[in-house]
Amino acid sequence: MLQANEIQQRFTHIQQTIGEAEQACQSSQDAPNEIRDCIHKLQQEAQQAQSVMQSNDQQRVIECVDRLEDMGDEAKRISRSLPQMPAHLEAAVSRVHAELSDLKHKLH
Repeated sequence: MLQANEIQQRFTHIQQTIGEAEQACQSSQDAPNEIRDCIHKLQQEAQQAQSVMQSNDQQRVIECVDRLEDMGDEAKRISRSLPQMPAHLEAAVSRVHAELSDLKHKLH
């Protein structure tokens, strides 16, 4: 199991990665609305998760990361299913998904 400070560091990095994906969506004129919406929801969920990540409630942290990882799965699925998905956006979504997946597996 990861230590609380390591979980917080990883989560901070994940928030930055999500922020980068959201920035890529905003700066790209050809970003499909489906992926914009998905990344925006992921960003909102990550902001709400901040207080949970700072708590010492291991079960709530795990549930929160699981929920975020499910949303990352959805973003990746959407990005792969859209024929007009810009490559840099697909890469940003893949990074978010990989970070969330890695943290989830380390928590279980």
